Amino acid sequence: MRNSASFRRDRMKKGIYVLPNLFTTANLFCGFYSAIASMKGMYEIAAVTILIAVVLDSLDGRIARITHTTSKFGGEYDSLCDLVTFGVAPAILAYNWSLLAYGKLGWLAAFLFVVCGALRLARFNVQIGVIDSRFFNGLPIPGGAAVLATGVILFYYLGGEGRFPSWSIMIGMVAIALFMVSSIKYYSFKDLNFFSRKPFMSFVVIVLVLVIVVANPEIMLFTFAFGYSLSGPAWALFKLGRRLLVEFRARKSQCPDHPL
Repeated sequence: MRNSASFRRDRMKKGIYVLPNLFTTANLFCGFYSAIASMKGMYEIAAVTILIAVVLDSLDGRIARITHTTSKFGGEYDSLCDLVTFGVAPAILAYNWSLLAYGKLGWLAAFLFVVCGALRLARFNVQIGVIDSRFFNGLPIPGGAAVLATGVILFYYLGGEGRFPSWSIMIGMVAIALFMVSSIKYYSFKDLNFFSRKPFMSFVVIVLVLVIVVANPEIMLFTFAFGYSLSGPAWALFKLGRRLLVEFRARKSQCPDHPL
């Protein structure tokens, strides 16, 4: 009887699934190109490339599930590519575009973004099958990268030129990094099945959203990305407030004559 190591070697000899890993490789290419563009001062192009990578990253996993070509290799490869594309590339973009003006503090903020992104990916990998797949534990790293990329695009759309040295960018980078390693829950959208029947109004809503985005993509993409990054903390605060309200009402019902 063959041992487990021999069995794993035989499985690797069969090769890897090409289609989903091609999308993952295209994701990595976008991240590498974005880093090169940032170093050349082409910040808007670098930001657009990151957004293209976000789309590719959302497709590779879905394609693998639809075609039944998921694999442990694909999952590990996807995480490594995500670290480059949504961790290193956005940090390089932010540093060259804004944080360079702040010296050591600038590159430390960029490094914090990278290391928190790496920790977020590592935690996600070990929690697969443990936590509810409908929610992410912490802001997903593509979401964090999308906030920065759409912010850069919005800056140039509003007439900005060259670099943008601002403390708001540094504060935003640190906040996003902390959101990624937090335990705040974010909706994953993984339970949305576009191949099943949906109510008619659901289709109408999707079309309306697409029309709104296409009408003014620079503003709306930033609005959606920034709104999603705040959705987790907002929902956590809402649940906290509701729990405190329930506890307050329970105490008041037990002691109705107690002064407020």
